Amino acid sequence: MIAVNDKIPAVTLKVFGENGPEDITTEALFADKKVVLFAVPGAFTPGCSQTHLPGYVVNADNIKAKGVDSIICLSVNDAFVMDAWGKAQNAEALIMLADGSGELTKALGLEKDITAGGMGIRSQRYAMIIENGKVTSLNVEPARGVVVSAAEAILEQL
Repeated sequence: MIAVNDKIPAVTLKVFGENGPEDITTEALFADKKVVLFAVPGAFTPGCSQTHLPGYVVNADNIKAKGVDSIICLSVNDAFVMDAWGKAQNAEALIMLADGSGELTKALGLEKDITAGGMGIRSQRYAMIIENGKVTSLNVEPARGVVVSAAEAILEQL
């Protein structure tokens, strides 16, 4: 699993642009920037939609006021789903990042097998602060719920 002081792996992911899904690299997302990245097991799922993402939407201005260039929500879903979820949650201030094949999630060592629940391989719930492509804070949820990866917890660390 990735750790504090590790560099974010080089991966190409997807965001939804004006003309549909567009490629974006981790280098473009994280180089020379201070970024908050949080990951959820799945878009439109109860904990993710009722607690995790809304916390970042509500606190986006406060987080950015701490010198953060961007707030990224990552899920092992496709760009169409991430775009629709972001719109449904009024998450215009965030980057809704699609890791459709779980490539970054696996490279980070933060995958979670929830095949028994019908969801396949997804991401663990976590949040990290990344500065110039390097992890400076990593908060992986030890159990169900949104505590250490919540927007409020990240605000305290900024």
